[in-house]
Amino acid sequence: MTPPGRGRGHSADDVARAALRILDDDGLADLTMRRLATRLDVQPSALYWHFPNKQSLLAELSDRIVAQAASLLRGSGVAAEARALRDALLAYRDGAEVVSSTLALGLGSTAARDRLTAAVAAEGFAHDVAARAATTLLHFVLGHVWHEQQRLQYDSVGVVTPGVAHPPEADFLFGVDLIHRGLHATAPRPA
Repeated sequence: MTPPGRGRGHSADDVARAALRILDDDGLADLTMRRLATRLDVQPSALYWHFPNKQSLLAELSDRIVAQAASLLRGSGVAAEARALRDALLAYRDGAEVVSSTLALGLGSTAARDRLTAAVAAEGFAHDVAARAATTLLHFVLGHVWHEQQRLQYDSVGVVTPGVAHPPEADFLFGVDLIHRGLHATAPRPA
């Protein structure tokens, strides 16, 4: 007997790609297993062949979003890694929310944190300090981008919001630099 959904030839990659399209087109709130199944012309139960639940699907989407940061990297160092992650998150509607919720549940890869940790460690900091700094940077990046994406959504539906003093990227880079300088000013380095 052919498992549900397999007769149509959909792979886990097909399911994830369709889910990313729904995420980008309609947002996280409208990314349901039922809507995804309709998009793929299968029964919702067929999706569970590839992903046992929605959280595991979101973890896959999170991993795919974060993985794009490597191809968006311009330069090297902490600021370059943070900027590449920001760009990857902004590439998908609600990207920051997907990645943040996945990390909060302890699902998906640790690639974003690992890349930031490696960038901090490359500046001579001990691994434990680099890991803590990377977590701080990751939380800042996710929070900043989540805020940016909310403003973009509000703007798209005509909600009038007060003007911002600086472009979002300038505020983002200021925040990354502030964390980075604070790290250099306070964290001990191995002798």
